[in-house]
Amino acid sequence: MTGREREILKLISENPLISQKELADILNIKRSSVAVHIGNLIKKGIIKGKGYILNNQEIIVIGGSNIDIQGFSNEKLIRNDSNPGKIELSVGGVARNIAENLSLLKENVNLISAIGDDIYGKKVLNELKFSNIVTDNMLISKKHSTSTYLSILDNDGDMDVAISAMDIFNEITSEFLREKSGIINMSKCIVLDTNLTKETIDYITNNYSHKDIFIDTVSTTKALKIKDIIGKFHTIKPNKYEAEILSGIKIKSKNDLEKVANYFLNKGVKNIIITLGKEGVFYKNENTSGHIKSPEIDIINATGAGDSFMASLIYGYLNDFSLEERVIFSIGASIITMKSYNTVSRDMSINNIKNIIEEMNIC
Repeated sequence: MTGREREILKLISENPLISQKELADILNIKRSSVAVHIGNLIKKGIIKGKGYILNNQEIIVIGGSNIDIQGFSNEKLIRNDSNPGKIELSVGGVARNIAENLSLLKENVNLISAIGDDIYGKKVLNELKFSNIVTDNMLISKKHSTSTYLSILDNDGDMDVAISAMDIFNEITSEFLREKSGIINMSKCIVLDTNLTKETIDYITNNYSHKDIFIDTVSTTKALKIKDIIGKFHTIKPNKYEAEILSGIKIKSKNDLEKVANYFLNKGVKNIIITLGKEGVFYKNENTSGHIKSPEIDIINATGAGDSFMASLIYGYLNDFSLEERVIFSIGASIITMKSYNTVSRDMSINNIKNIIEEMNIC
């Protein structure tokens, strides 16, 4: 924003119904000049048209949207053979899943992602709009098709193998995001996944360090993109293997978990949450640490559980939960996801999470 735009924004925040003439008189400039500045603020997404409604209530989520094609085997998988089972197609992507889960938790969300100008892209957009997620800042590519994630799950619901085609996310560049600086600056917080390029992640963490940034590591390979910027974000939720790669410390005991957590905290990260699969979740910040065991459940689909976990961590942070409360709430959310065939469960809600926590005595 320019200096003049900041002056106008300050006056509007104090009086959203102020007229352009009043603004011109206060700032001692022409009314036509005010109109130009107002137009620029609208284009940047900082205010929304008449009445000058400030666009400052949204969580900005930046990263991947894709189509998930999942195969579920009825029996133990047999390699190099055809396996009877079930095939599901749904809209997915780490950032998109996080955004939808946040929306189901009644948060206002603005997703910045990339889709192709194709039938899958239209499906992604339609489902985002159905979920009340702001899509005004999506990149629609003529160059690449919509990202697709193909996974095969065994009869226990765990992923056996997957293939991802995600070149489209290379189009989310710093130049593209610079045009979105207004809405990013006015956000509650920023959520990133590592489907973005390293250059784009560096751009966001360097230019929006005044914002609370949450990072989802996505995978061990993609997590390496943030290895040299640890401390430039607020909260991170790696699994055991991602935490080992990023810290350089092997995790074989509770003492090792403490060492890894301290590595992140000493670098400047505020909260470190390490997911340990069936062994539960370890968490730590400067005030507290703990290890919560995961309850035993029958898993239908583990894909997407980490995304609902991250969304719930963010929800808990924005609603002043303690770190322990955030982790418990997030475990409850991930259980709801794992009991669904889809990567985002339509049963996701604050009440249902609380009921799961009580029912399974998560503590």
